[in-house]
Amino acid sequence: MSSITPTAPTTRLRLTARGRRVVAFLAALPVVVALAIAVVGGGSALASSESGAPSGSFAEITVMSGETLWSIAEDVAPQADPRDVVAQISRLNALDGGAVSAGQRIAIPTEYLAAP
Repeated sequence: MSSITPTAPTTRLRLTARGRRVVAFLAALPVVVALAIAVVGGGSALASSESGAPSGSFAEITVMSGETLWSIAEDVAPQADPRDVVAQISRLNALDGGAVSAGQRIAIPTEYLAAP
């Protein structure tokens, strides 16, 4: 003979508005932490080139009055296409629009500085 055991009715868990906010916060916390780590750690990626050159292969120069990114590119790499040099320097220094100002220090790949 089998016996049937009565069970208590199950009730659904109800979250208050505060509880929902806490759950949403805890769910979003790992995403926020990951983004913060990516932003802080991503700064070192700005000093690397597409060719995979070591980060120590860059020199800093100071922009003089009247200089533009184009004129700097022509000075440091007269044998190269200035458009490519400007694009590489802009990417390296995270320059949006390619504007530079007098006194600003920018990184230049040493491959251009060492060229004859």
